[in-house]
Amino acid sequence: MEPTVSTRAELHAVRVRRAELRETLNLMEAALAAPARGRAVIWGEAVHASLVMIADDFGAHVEVTEGPGGLHQAILAGDLRLANAVENLTSEHGQLAEEIATLVADSEAPVAEGDVDDLRERATSLLGHMVRHRQRGADLIYEAYETDIGGGD
Repeated sequence: MEPTVSTRAELHAVRVRRAELRETLNLMEAALAAPARGRAVIWGEAVHASLVMIADDFGAHVEVTEGPGGLHQAILAGDLRLANAVENLTSEHGQLAEEIATLVADSEAPVAEGDVDDLRERATSLLGHMVRHRQRGADLIYEAYETDIGGGD
């Protein structure tokens, strides 16, 4: 299906949000990879800050895709056979938002030495979930519009 003028604007908004989220995921990856031994509080503050940014960016992503007049509505208006893919991505939004919120709460200062390994493991798992979600979203958009929204890098 050829994107309409309004859909092109929605795709542009998704591209912008996608790039912002990718940058924030990179920041979190760097924070997680930083040394934590003997500096758990500082490490935890950096991880927490990146998680708060991810929560904000992800909320904006959900608004652009699920909100009134959002991309998911436009996709369904053009091709109902993509309803299952849209439903799956929407369901993932809820799961990811919950995972992010739990990590934001669990990374509140001060992070203790004993909490670093668990927090790092769960946040690294979140990175994987986010990357796979982005891949499925890009696949959906390509299937709907035969356009590549890019990796956001």
